Amino acid sequence: MSSFWSGWIIVLTVGNILACFWLIWWTMRRKSGESASGDVTGHTWDGDLQEYNNPLPRWWLGLFYITLFFAAVYLALYPGLGNFQGLLGWSSHGSQHGAEMAAAEEKYGPKFAQFRGMAIADVAKNEEALGMGKRLYLTYCMQCHGSDARGARGFPNLADNDWLWGGMPEQILASIANGRNGVMPAHAHLGDAAIDDLAAYVASLSGRAGDAAKVEAGKSTFMTAGCVGCHGMDAKGNQMLGAPDLTDNTWLYGGSEGLIKQTIAKGRNGVMPAHQDLLGDDKVHLLAAYVYSLSK
Repeated sequence: MSSFWSGWIIVLTVGNILACFWLIWWTMRRKSGESASGDVTGHTWDGDLQEYNNPLPRWWLGLFYITLFFAAVYLALYPGLGNFQGLLGWSSHGSQHGAEMAAAEEKYGPKFAQFRGMAIADVAKNEEALGMGKRLYLTYCMQCHGSDARGARGFPNLADNDWLWGGMPEQILASIANGRNGVMPAHAHLGDAAIDDLAAYVASLSGRAGDAAKVEAGKSTFMTAGCVGCHGMDAKGNQMLGAPDLTDNTWLYGGSEGLIKQTIAKGRNGVMPAHQDLLGDDKVHLLAAYVYSLSK
């Protein structure tokens, strides 16, 4: 943080604390001519509604002062004022977080490491390892893929045997460790009529009936508009590119003709974040084994 912004934060923070001290003192001081506590103030509304002078109890007022005093002491001892690290030199990362992570690694690291030398397919048969992998999954993966691993629109189902990037142990490990970025480019330039025909053809690939003329026109567009470059001549996809199989009636973004049109026209961009740096080799290994077990 630059010196300017650090100074700006310090001025605002200290200024607000002092302003709160002044505001409490100013609002609670006895003013000249003020009625005694409990007496009416002379203010009257709606004919007979009168206001009494009943200030907050002094002990309650003292709590506000104690809070502000605590804030001042805290900011003097701990980070909170721009670049000032506090008189104690405490750091959430270096002082506490680092120590806690080191202690956790010392305690739990060997538990994760015991499966390091085993093949993922063998780890997937070990009940203890699967339990650990499941807990890792519920911590880091369920937010996108669901607690049952059956996914949602835009997030793949991990419990079936349909894989965008491959379902072999090494492929699953690579997906978790390095992440994936699957891009379906937009084809709005084809025009509405061609997109309608193309959607009809794609829908027909998984066995749905459609207008024969539109399906045939869509097939011609599929062969000439660049679709075969990713999905192949047979439309069965390419796991090297993350291009889905269009013939299996499994849809990541929905398989209705309207959603297929939307996918073609606007494109899709699916991102699986990398977890290697976050989890480390041993946890990624366990997690890959658990995911592998879901479809096996």
